[in-house]
Amino acid sequence: MKKIFIYTFLSFAMLSMSSCDKGFDELNVNPIAATTVDRIFILNNAIVSSSFPTTTINYDIGIVQQMVTPNSGVLTGANFNQINNSNAEGIWVNYYRNVIRNTVDVIENTKNVPTRANLNNMARIWKAFAFIIVTDAYGDVPYFEAGKGFLENNTFPKYDLQEAIYTDIIKELTEASAALNASGTVESSDVMYAGNIAKWKRLGYSLLLRAGMRLSKVNPQRAQQAVQAAFQGGVMQSNDDNAVIRHTANYTYPFGNLLNATEAANYYMTDVFVNALRSTNDPRLGAIAVRYVGATSGAGQTAAVANRNPEVQIGMPIGYDNVSITPIVNSLRLASFYDFSQVDRTRIVKPIAPCFLVTYAQTQLLLAEAAQRGWVTGNPATYYANGVRAHMQQFAEYDAASAIPTAAIDAWLAANPFNPANALQQINTQYWIASFLNGPEAWANFRRSGFPALRKNPYPSQQIQGNFINRMVYPISENAVNQANLRAAIQRQGADNLDTKVWWDK
Repeated sequence: MKKIFIYTFLSFAMLSMSSCDKGFDELNVNPIAATTVDRIFILNNAIVSSSFPTTTINYDIGIVQQMVTPNSGVLTGANFNQINNSNAEGIWVNYYRNVIRNTVDVIENTKNVPTRANLNNMARIWKAFAFIIVTDAYGDVPYFEAGKGFLENNTFPKYDLQEAIYTDIIKELTEASAALNASGTVESSDVMYAGNIAKWKRLGYSLLLRAGMRLSKVNPQRAQQAVQAAFQGGVMQSNDDNAVIRHTANYTYPFGNLLNATEAANYYMTDVFVNALRSTNDPRLGAIAVRYVGATSGAGQTAAVANRNPEVQIGMPIGYDNVSITPIVNSLRLASFYDFSQVDRTRIVKPIAPCFLVTYAQTQLLLAEAAQRGWVTGNPATYYANGVRAHMQQFAEYDAASAIPTAAIDAWLAANPFNPANALQQINTQYWIASFLNGPEAWANFRRSGFPALRKNPYPSQQIQGNFINRMVYPISENAVNQANLRAAIQRQGADNLDTKVWWDK
């Protein structure tokens, strides 16, 4: 009797469970959750993730001697010409995870959708932008198979030759810029230009100009072809075309977060950069710098002692740590190293400051060099003046207190005219200034052009044999997860150190 009762109970329970299963799948689906995401928002994610990581202050900006820290530990990098793996991997981690992965996703999911052709080409342009930064930093990197871990289950992408990468970047920028169609779907939710096809075209061709000029040393003929194609296509026409990330209280500037928090008192403008601006009475020094006069500690850097007068700015010499800098501090009669000039964190590196990625100013200066080389038509002096003026005008976008009056711009240009006899040095020194806070571009153009004429960091304990850091080392994680492809790249390119040059820097 007990057995009959048990079997009956079990049968009833199983029937009840079967009955309860009806509608179970529907019951556990959120009726208001998104099942698909419009790919324009994936591209937007890629774009807003492109603000330069803070690690570029330690390396890129430090290598070109615009900012320096005398402190070691987590801040070690170009200040001592030493390897710091956590800083060296900053561009790699941020761009592969957030920029490249998302642009590849957009490209793959829109390539066969005619109504999203503009979105597809916008993503191709932004992917090219990202890869210029990544390959310039490391040399040979995963390119053709990159970003396809989820799409194709390829978690071990091979590394490609930088020459092949640049060949494809130039192809992609040429094709995507030409294919953008103002009569097609307007991607109005685009965070960069609100779907303005003319502006996207000008960005694409400006990047093509940048990529072409990068080859001026290794392949002048190919460089000239790309530059001419960009010029004919139509590059940026004003600061309104700038590719800039405009940060908000909800999405803040990485540099602003770093320099207004734990590292506020640890980074200083170099004497090289301060003196370069002061030597020509450049009004940009007053727009950039602040000195907390008499500060003996970070706590002493208060608004009450902040001085923004260009005449009192003193840059920190490179090549010293926080102990060996003491005799220099004493010789300059400063209170401590906290008394050196800094980038003003209440203006151009505040948390909501913009991050300029590709600018009209840079584009005009590249055209000045291209015209000087005879690669494009136009007057190099005009392009040069346009570039300098545009960069000075750009400061108004950081903060009203950093705006440079038109009269001051006119006066500086009149006092510092273009000199054809010294053209390449003059143009590329201005490019260095116009790329301030854009470390990847300033460093790449310095390697390409050799200007400005910087002196080697004299710090006594270094890990480089040459005068400057030439590339970033690969992330340690690559040796663990993609070892075979990494080793093939190192064998082909050269030792994985700070001395090995990238292909276009030969």
